[in-house]
Amino acid sequence: MLTQLSIKNFALIDSLQVEFDKGLTIITGETGAGKSILLGGLALILGKRADLSSLKDKDRKCVIEAEFSIKKYKLKQFFEENDLDYDHDTIVRREILPSGKSRAFVNDVPVRLGVLQALGDQLIDIHSQHQTLQLTDNQFQFQVIDTLANVSDEVTSYQEVLKTYQATQKELRNIRDEQAALEKEHDYNMFLLKELEEAKLEGLILADLEAQYERLNNAEDIKTNLSTSEQILSDEQVGV
Repeated sequence: MLTQLSIKNFALIDSLQVEFDKGLTIITGETGAGKSILLGGLALILGKRADLSSLKDKDRKCVIEAEFSIKKYKLKQFFEENDLDYDHDTIVRREILPSGKSRAFVNDVPVRLGVLQALGDQLIDIHSQHQTLQLTDNQFQFQVIDTLANVSDEVTSYQEVLKTYQATQKELRNIRDEQAALEKEHDYNMFLLKELEEAKLEGLILADLEAQYERLNNAEDIKTNLSTSEQILSDEQVGV
């Protein structure tokens, strides 16, 4: 839940701070009163790209900061996966520098825009009349059903057991893959052993085998040298 929004040097706003209480909050006003500017600042917090046109004073940086109460949002895993510091009262800050560069922070930890967008999708749903984002999302629908059925604790317990089961399955697959690799290596070693046994190497002298290997390995050179020697001896014109 959004509890506080602070905007500095954005569009027509020099400095503004809005606090939101529990329950329904309605912002009204005539055309041009600044309702869209508030939504524009909030959109930057949720990961929208920014440019210099967002700055009221081009010589000062724009800072937009929002505080969210996320205790019931079940976002601990998201924070862990993205190396973010989790806090029930999470602060998201966006800065646009006079140079045009933009920076984003979650609880004072710098984050990429993609991470901010992924987090923003789970914090706020901004929509106009007849438009929604989450109502068609299966995960959101399941969350609504679980909330209405009051089975949040059971769902959390099931998720933990499922996570353990999936980790065990992955470990089992790794063990089976390792077993298959070892069996393949064993079969190859047995094949080599059979080849050695059939070669009947008992009684052979290693030095003789090495000498024979060297001769065979140099057979082409030996053949060439012999051919040259024969030519020297039996050439019709200049032979010995």
